[in-house]
Amino acid sequence: MANTKRILAFVGMPGSGKSEAAHYLQEKGFAYIRFGDLTDEGLREKGLPLTPENEKHYREEIRENEGMDVYAKRATPKIQTILETEDNVIIDGLYAWEEYTFLDKQFQGMIVVYVFTEPHIRYQRLSARLVRPLTHDEARLRDFAEIELLNKSGPIAIADYLIENNGSLEDLHQKIDSLLSRIKLIPQQ
Repeated sequence: MANTKRILAFVGMPGSGKSEAAHYLQEKGFAYIRFGDLTDEGLREKGLPLTPENEKHYREEIRENEGMDVYAKRATPKIQTILETEDNVIIDGLYAWEEYTFLDKQFQGMIVVYVFTEPHIRYQRLSARLVRPLTHDEARLRDFAEIELLNKSGPIAIADYLIENNGSLEDLHQKIDSLLSRIKLIPQQ
């Protein structure tokens, strides 16, 4: 199973540690795609600053125009290109149920990992961010918006594995290493 080409997608609520988990694996040598980069690229093309409000508006606009699975569809060529030379690819930012079902049909063996963090810890992390910080109220509203508007609960509910991330960064890394060992997922050397 270690030689099978696979996708590992991190899901979770804002501030749960999805990006940290993905970056950790990128540092270990895994190929990495962040769906949010598509938003950043779109805003730059429009000449708009990267602000939470602009990002939200852009995400809603392209999903309304191109469907809830637009991020998965746009990322698929890049994923396919990576898998031509790499054994695995890490996805940060799988949100919508429609994205999950699209990718699940395109790529066999996709593994979904739910990074769970208690809300009060997530809200503290989000308020301390240097980039795109959110107040407690903004973070709570974003939670509701992502669940209600982005169908985010589906990929979380169907996740293959759960990593609890209420502790330190070192704790998170140890849990990721344990999961990699368990599922026999190793970086390409």
